[in-house]
Amino acid sequence: MLVIRKAPQPPDGMKVTFALADTGQPVSLIADFNAWDPFAHPLRRRTNGTRSVAVVLPVGTTARFRYLADGGDFFDDPDGDRLEPNGYGSTHTVVCL
Repeated sequence: MLVIRKAPQPPDGMKVTFALADTGQPVSLIADFNAWDPFAHPLRRRTNGTRSVAVVLPVGTTARFRYLADGGDFFDDPDGDRLEPNGYGSTHTVVCL
């Protein structure tokens, strides 16, 4: 289960929540908006069996991101708006706000 939820955040932002099923291992959101920093947005364990993190971005943003699991495994989110090549022989997810 991977989920991306978008909600308006007045005055001109969009709250984007990234959630996935908790597999028991740490996961971080790495993205162009956090300089691809694996420590900037770790997904927090929730009582409903998921991990999630929310960020507020300006409306009109096109954000590129991936998830980074413990052990160095990267993965994309099929709930994004599209996938695009990342220049390293793989892809990243794109979400448009």
